[in-house]
Amino acid sequence: MAIFYDEIPDKFLEWLARQQMFWVATAALNGHVNLSPKGTSDCFHIMNKNQVWYEDLTGSGIETISHMRESGNGRITIMFHAFEGAPRILRMWGTGTVHEFGTPEYDALIPPEKRKAGSRAAIVIDVHKVATSCGFGVPQYKYVGQRSQLERWCDNLEKFDREVPPTEKVPNGIKAWWTAENTSSFDGLPALRSAHEVSITLKNTYDRNAPWPKGQDGSSASQQTKPPCGSGDGKLFDVKLLAAFSLGVVVTAACARFATRF
Repeated sequence: MAIFYDEIPDKFLEWLARQQMFWVATAALNGHVNLSPKGTSDCFHIMNKNQVWYEDLTGSGIETISHMRESGNGRITIMFHAFEGAPRILRMWGTGTVHEFGTPEYDALIPPEKRKAGSRAAIVIDVHKVATSCGFGVPQYKYVGQRSQLERWCDNLEKFDREVPPTEKVPNGIKAWWTAENTSSFDGLPALRSAHEVSITLKNTYDRNAPWPKGQDGSSASQQTKPPCGSGDGKLFDVKLLAAFSLGVVVTAACARFATRF
């Protein structure tokens, strides 16, 4: 049974701080509905009982920001749910405001020494409704760790920007990516306005020398992205596949020979 609140109850603050991911849902007034998972440590922040914000990192799309900026829109829903421990779902409904990288509002929330690689905006949400529900249908998963690929990829792009004066834009830097991919949504709605044009040196907290996070089987994230080669299971699968294919050929030939007799 859902329970509704007009603000974020204190009793859920500790639980929210333990969650490792959340979901963001928005929609264009006349276009697509968007749903995005958000992770990375220390990404979501509670300012008070009716206001939260999260650090928005670079991606291939920019639907959330475009929906926040659409005239007459700005609707946004945040959802958390428990993967471990007692089941629970918590939703926050509100209206979002975008503060892009390079603006005073962004700097007040995310100073250079705390900025994640690829950070392009801070999304501030004025929450007008909160609800909790049972979460009985959500499966249990064990948290292994955050993936580092996104920040690593973004830092590789930002590295090209750091190699030139901040007034210049290099074709393989993150500002060029923002210009090409993040200035409008796939519905054609305007998105980034200024982050791709600011003359600021891109600093971030990503540690390029940090080890890749380990997966549940003990392999690193880089190893997990590669298909297994020459494993025993793979050879066994190949043998089974070949045997099944050969049997199919024999059966087909036998059926064809039988059919010609009648």
